[in-house]
Amino acid sequence: MARVVFMCGPAGSGKSTVARSLEAGGFARLSFDQEAWNRGLRSMPLPSPEHAAIETLLRQRLVDLVNQGRDVVLDFSFWSRRMRHDWRALLEPAGVVPETIYLATDRATCLERVEARTLGHCDDFTLSPELAAAYFDGFQAPTEDEGPLTVIPESA
Repeated sequence: MARVVFMCGPAGSGKSTVARSLEAGGFARLSFDQEAWNRGLRSMPLPSPEHAAIETLLRQRLVDLVNQGRDVVLDFSFWSRRMRHDWRALLEPAGVVPETIYLATDRATCLERVEARTLGHCDDFTLSPELAAAYFDGFQAPTEDEGPLTVIPESA
């Protein structure tokens, strides 16, 4: 059965670094940022129509990969409990219970990392300091009652 991992954490927590290590180990990596970059979008947040189109595409890719028996890492923020629930529900028909890897990186580190971004590649979207802070402050940390959970207290 396919293994699915939700990368979870605010902007700058190190999700893409961990997701890329899983990708190097054979996982297919799905990323909103990568899809936005491929479409020539260079600012966040994404406009609603583009976000919806990318989400539809990624949902279909996830289902297709799982049906092929592929392991998948979703390199998203999974910032809300509701978002995590919605994506888990998508996997239920296939009998897949995703695991969540939560990067519990502190606020100052996240904000410093986002501020240092230069828009050099798809994992390097810039955000205003105010938006980065709002994203961090609005983030809903996952809990064990949501399913398998690994907490990484600080990412390098």
